[in-house]
Amino acid sequence: MITVKQLTKSFQTDGQEILAVDQISFRVLPGEVYGLLGPNGAGKTTTLRMILGLLPADSGYAEVEGFRTTVHSNEVKARIGFVSANTGLYQWLSVRELLHFFADLYGVPQAEVGDRIERLDELFSIGQFLNQRCSTLSTGQRQRVTLARALIHDPPVMLLDEPTLGLDVVGSQVVFEYIQHVREIGKAIIVCTHRLEQAERICTRFGLMHLGRLAYEGTLDEVREKTKCHSLVDIFLGLIERDEKTLGESTTAGDQFNMATDHIEPDSPEASGHD
Repeated sequence: MITVKQLTKSFQTDGQEILAVDQISFRVLPGEVYGLLGPNGAGKTTTLRMILGLLPADSGYAEVEGFRTTVHSNEVKARIGFVSANTGLYQWLSVRELLHFFADLYGVPQAEVGDRIERLDELFSIGQFLNQRCSTLSTGQRQRVTLARALIHDPPVMLLDEPTLGLDVVGSQVVFEYIQHVREIGKAIIVCTHRLEQAERICTRFGLMHLGRLAYEGTLDEVREKTKCHSLVDIFLGLIERDEKTLGESTTAGDQFNMATDHIEPDSPEASGHD
C-alpha cells in the first residue's frame, strides 16, 4: 500500500520559490492502478521522487507498506519496482547477468533467481535473448527487460513513469498486459502519464494534478460526475482554463498541455531538477 499525506515540495528558481507539490494526499491499495495524471510541470515526477525517498519533502510524508520514506529509505526501495521509459540498462551485461545483478542487489536468494527468471520469461518472452548483451537489444526488447527487472524482487508496489513512451502499438500492449498482471496479483501501482487515452484504459482510479495540486481524485465515473465532462482530455483542458483565469495567466491551455507531442517532463525520478 502507498500512503501520501499532505506532501509538499518547493524549489528555488532564479531567486523565486516555486511550489512544485502543494499538500497532496492520496492512498493506493493492493490491486489498484492509480493514474497520477497531469500536464508538464504538474508535479507528477517530483511526487514520485519523494515516494521513492530520493527527494525530501518540505512537509507531509509518504509511506510504502507502512515504512516512511524519509526514515526507512532502504526498506522503501526494497519494496518498490520502478519502470521508466528512460530507465537505463547496463549495456555490457547480458540480460541474464543484469537480472542476476538486480536480484543480488535486492537480496533475492541465489537459489531462487533461476526460477524467477523462468517465470519472467513466461510473462515477457525474454528467453530468446537472455544471453545477449543489453546493448544489442531492440527498443521493444529493452522495455521487456526493464519490466522484468522491476519484478525480479517481487515488490508489493510498482511505480511506472511514462512506461509506453517511444513504444509502438505492440510494445505498448506488452506494458498494458504487464500492468494487468501485476494488478491481478495484488500489487499497488502508480502510473504517471500525460497520455490520457491510455490512462482511461488501464487505471482504476485517478489523481488529476495541475500546478502542484491534486485537483480531482476518484474513479473515472466519479471524476466525470464532479467535472461534468466525459473524457479526461476535456477534464484537463477545463481545469487548465479555469486555473488560468484564476491566476490571470496569458498562456493558452493548448500551449501548456500539448497532447500531440512526446516532449514531457523528466521521466526518471533520478533526474535532476523538478517537474
